[in-house]
Amino acid sequence: MTPVRTAMIFAAGRGERMRPLTDTCPKPMLEAGGKPLIVWQIERLAAAGFTRIVINHAWLGAQIEAALGDGARFGVQLLYSAEGDALETAGGIAQALHLLEQNGEPCVFLAVAGDVYSDYDFARLDAAAKALAARDEPGMHLVMVPNPPFHPNGDFALGDGGVLSVEGVPRFTFGSIGLYDTRMFRDLEPGTKRALTPYYKAAIAQRRATGELFEGRWENVGTVAQLAALDAELRG
Repeated sequence: MTPVRTAMIFAAGRGERMRPLTDTCPKPMLEAGGKPLIVWQIERLAAAGFTRIVINHAWLGAQIEAALGDGARFGVQLLYSAEGDALETAGGIAQALHLLEQNGEPCVFLAVAGDVYSDYDFARLDAAAKALAARDEPGMHLVMVPNPPFHPNGDFALGDGGVLSVEGVPRFTFGSIGLYDTRMFRDLEPGTKRALTPYYKAAIAQRRATGELFEGRWENVGTVAQLAALDAELRG
């Protein structure tokens, strides 16, 4: 299997903590530094050579499609996976599988959250993507970050050789940037609501999950105050 330059941006969430801003605007379209959060992601993906980007959406998704179009102005092809009700992350992947897999061929793809701001260079994942694609069994590779104040205990432990585990130290927080093998989601019926958490735990238990630590700029923009602070910083 050959890793492909395909990415998925998760943009289906309601953004409850961002209300009232998200009552009339989808969260990934909220602006910081003069451009929507999702555009920062698209531009960084394009700079790293990702030419096909799938965006799933639910809440006010038509606004996302109208604003971003076909992606030509970013130098990429944007494809959209519409969800009536948000299907969560794994459900969103299963729904978009026909867009992620070209000609029905399994692939390793990059998935990122549409509401994360980071200066992570996605090209750093090339070696990990090739390693995943060469495996007989499907796996994943997650970008971890130092634990932010709102999540002090982290998600997973990062051990020798980049192997992830549920228990142990040091523990870090998943940065919502990850590589996944589409074969993991082929048994999930499109339209099913399903989180990624069971997939993380299964891959870790089977020692099919690796990770890396990124200590650069990363911020999960989860509240109105965080958005305002980021906007002021970028404009300054």
